[in-house]
Amino acid sequence: MSQRQLSIFGAEAADPVPADLAGLLAGPGEILRMGGTARVSIVVAEAWRVHVLIAELAARRLPANWLSTVDEKYRVRTAYTARLAPLAAAWQRGGTGKLPPPTFALDGRRLRLWALAAGAPDRTGYLLRLGPDDELCWAPVGSALAQLGLTGVLLSPGAGGPAYRIEGRRRLARLAELVGEPPALAPEGIWPAPPPPRQ
Repeated sequence: MSQRQLSIFGAEAADPVPADLAGLLAGPGEILRMGGTARVSIVVAEAWRVHVLIAELAARRLPANWLSTVDEKYRVRTAYTARLAPLAAAWQRGGTGKLPPPTFALDGRRLRLWALAAGAPDRTGYLLRLGPDDELCWAPVGSALAQLGLTGVLLSPGAGGPAYRIEGRRRLARLAELVGEPPALAPEGIWPAPPPPRQ
């Protein structure tokens, strides 16, 4: 049985809601408006992420589908729905691309979606990938991570990013606490985990 402690900001602390998709937008997700509706989509590299994201969207009563991309990845996307219109209004102020609202904050549910879509371990920490064309988002997203105690190192595209790398035992333990248990389909070692105890 898991001995992990639940955080009041953790993924299990509240019921899933459509606003959680802000976690996908913090990463490489996109949001499009059509009339009074909106759609969120994100490209992922592995099939397990497709299945887990579809299930997460269904838990929020957001119909979704996926399709293959020309570079052998997968685009997961919701249907256009009025339930995502407030998210679009918050992230597309003035209609010029994607930008977090001034009140943007992360919590466990949003962070979990980001990790499900675009998280992976690397040699010295855990990477949360960013949208390559979303440079205006990077600083406010980094501030939101810092507010959770997850101050990250911003990797430029030339250094294997764009992504935030979460490093250090305390921060990695905090990340694992916030995102909750790994999904059943996740390959071993891909999900944030507390560092092993020091010998």
